[in-house]
Amino acid sequence: MLVLDTKDIPAADRIEAFHAVAAGESGSCSIEQEHPEAGIWKRLEVWRFGPLTLFATHGTGMRIWRTRQHARFDSMNSVSVITQSRGTGAFTWNGHQQHVGSDGLALAHKTAGYGYGWSGTGVSVAFMVDADRLGLPEHLVRAAVPLLHQSGIGPLLLHHIRGLHRDADRLSADAGAEALASATLELTRALIVSVAADDRTRRSVAEATLLTRVLAYVRAHLTDPGLTPQRIAWAHNISLRTLYRLCEEGGLSLEKWIIRRRLEGTRRDLIAPEHAHRTIEAVARSWGFTNPAFFSRRFRQTYGATPREWRQFAHRRATSLSRDELQ
Repeated sequence: MLVLDTKDIPAADRIEAFHAVAAGESGSCSIEQEHPEAGIWKRLEVWRFGPLTLFATHGTGMRIWRTRQHARFDSMNSVSVITQSRGTGAFTWNGHQQHVGSDGLALAHKTAGYGYGWSGTGVSVAFMVDADRLGLPEHLVRAAVPLLHQSGIGPLLLHHIRGLHRDADRLSADAGAEALASATLELTRALIVSVAADDRTRRSVAEATLLTRVLAYVRAHLTDPGLTPQRIAWAHNISLRTLYRLCEEGGLSLEKWIIRRRLEGTRRDLIAPEHAHRTIEAVARSWGFTNPAFFSRRFRQTYGATPREWRQFAHRRATSLSRDELQ
């Protein structure tokens, strides 16, 4: 949800307006713009997923920092995970310096203080949650800050964040928003523990978050037709029997879950304007369906219409709405 676009504000008021909104949404901070004399542009979007807040910040270069002094004037004791979808971010904390690109993550604990920013035009995506929600001691979270790159769970969390951001308007309004927040927290907990905890804690958290990590792995490889139960089990160092038992205890059929997620993807893409030039078979194949007859049959069973009927219905509806707007 858009909360600020400074292009709608007089140039002289933009810096103050962005600072006020950023502090109001994420807590006390200091902000320095890269070239304030040349004018700034900022666009801030915010979505709520239950206890979790997702931010997307677009705009000209800046640096934002939070110190322990800021924390003393703020009731928010939060943990954030940050990535950069455009440009290269610069994260600093307690002597640790890190470049953050589209394939990287930074972990920030507010009461410990940190700095983040970029040069030129950039886009950062981050989520923030109350530190208590993680259920981990502060020293463990802070110990993980410079070590995230060592964990294999990082790419799963990164893909998960991208998925939330890509469809944030719909997902944040969905009845499953709380479940998505829980999955995000479990992946974050697993990431932190995997690089900073002792063996006993790692084993305990790994066991507790295994299903969440499995489903995150599946989402990350959903469009790959080579995704099989054997591959999923191998990636998590468990047997096929353990994988099926895990899913059964979680109340889901792995095969049906994968097919349903793929069908949801094709259903969206079939009516998306940017995919209007693609054939139905091409859309289905891009979501891992290699058998057109199987795809068409499962689509109709799930949605009560063939893929072609669904696309035609959506096109007629869009045309009708356009006519109504012109009248």
